[in-house]
Amino acid sequence: MEIIHVSAECYPYAKVGGLADVVGTLPKYQLKLGHFVKVVIPMHRTKFLYEHEWTVEHKGGFMMGSNHFDYTIIKEKSNELDFDLYCVDIYGLLDRENVYSYDDDTERFTAFQVAVVDWISKWQHRPDVVHVHDHHTGLIPFMMKHCYAYSHLADVPTILTIHNAQYQGWMSWDNSNYIPTFDTWQWGLLDWDNMINPLACAVKCADRVSTVSPSYMEELKTNANGLEQLFKAEFFKCSGILNGIDTEVWNPEKDTYILDNYSDKDADAGKKLNKKKLCKDFNLNPNLPLFIFIGRLVGEKAADLLPQTISDSLHQIGNKMSFLILGSGDRRVEDQLTYLTGSFAGYYNSKIGYNEKLSHQMYAGADFILMPSRVEPCGLNQMYALRYGTIPMVRSTGGLKDTVIDFGEPGGYGIRFNHASVWDITYSIHRAVELYDDTEKMTALRKQVMAIDNSWEQSAEKYIALYEATQKK
Repeated sequence: MEIIHVSAECYPYAKVGGLADVVGTLPKYQLKLGHFVKVVIPMHRTKFLYEHEWTVEHKGGFMMGSNHFDYTIIKEKSNELDFDLYCVDIYGLLDRENVYSYDDDTERFTAFQVAVVDWISKWQHRPDVVHVHDHHTGLIPFMMKHCYAYSHLADVPTILTIHNAQYQGWMSWDNSNYIPTFDTWQWGLLDWDNMINPLACAVKCADRVSTVSPSYMEELKTNANGLEQLFKAEFFKCSGILNGIDTEVWNPEKDTYILDNYSDKDADAGKKLNKKKLCKDFNLNPNLPLFIFIGRLVGEKAADLLPQTISDSLHQIGNKMSFLILGSGDRRVEDQLTYLTGSFAGYYNSKIGYNEKLSHQMYAGADFILMPSRVEPCGLNQMYALRYGTIPMVRSTGGLKDTVIDFGEPGGYGIRFNHASVWDITYSIHRAVELYDDTEKMTALRKQVMAIDNSWEQSAEKYIALYEATQKK
């Protein structure tokens, strides 16, 4: 089966969040199952681009509104990622360093999608399935089925995976001329609440829709940023498939980023050495339980609750723990977290920004990871943490609920709480401190969590089954 993944991100070429990790890993496991896989992303001007060699595969052009754009498709030569990686370059639109947050993102990503469909339409054969990810590629199923120039692609099955339904790519109907000439009788497929909504359009037009965890699929029926009724109406073609992680990249036995490699057999000693180094770098006490947060400092992650939670925990429970934060996002939250450094020196520190190497070191050296998310479609951090013997502390939502069982329940190994509130998080920290003091229990839990299999094998097979269900007989 020939599978085409289309995405705005792909690790290690360009990463903003978990989308990149999924698109950079799932294709590897599909290859192992014997399929031919291609990944197509915009040609962001990243370090990866300049450090690798590329060949030009195709050149073309299209009209978007009153403007003509030329595009170039390039392919990475070394096949370093195992799968074929293609990038789309459009001068003036996709030649940017960052992935998102430009004023013309609507035009940029619409042009990217048009270029991808136009390129595929020129092939002498048809792929078996086109798998699009999030709203940045959500117009592709519509274009393939209802744009006159690409009507010969209408029978190619399309799959949409929703990584985060809060972002939908809304665009004014004034921009409808960005989309190649289409059957105007089908305008309703583009529309949701008097706007062109690429995510809603993809839900309507794709042959199958998946989300990145079963629980998140259910939650979208009641909390989908305005699309709740759509998910209820389209439930028959929707399913949740839990994400996995790349167990080769996230492996404490081989990780070159960490100070001391270890396995479940010597986890206590290995984590102790990594923790000692990490705490030295950030002026923290290695004898105390270390709590970390890694991620975007935004409302979805409940990052706004962290400053008060940390302050209350250190005041109420006493100086019995340390905190280390790595992330960026809301400037106000960043400033509050930075301010805390002066108030709790020796017990708290933060690194504003993102650093891949440091994140690995934090997973290896920490005892607990905080994930109090208000919205978490799947979450990967808790899976990385489990792999490194770090106990996840999660709010019971989305994929966090699917992957973490509270240690107070039979077979449990993590800490779960119900509300994204300072009180619930602080109470959970109190439970974690008591757990940490039970050395025998902590050792047993570390061994237990490191044995959990969160690799992509099973999920990759489920995606293949999803594709097979769309094949025209």
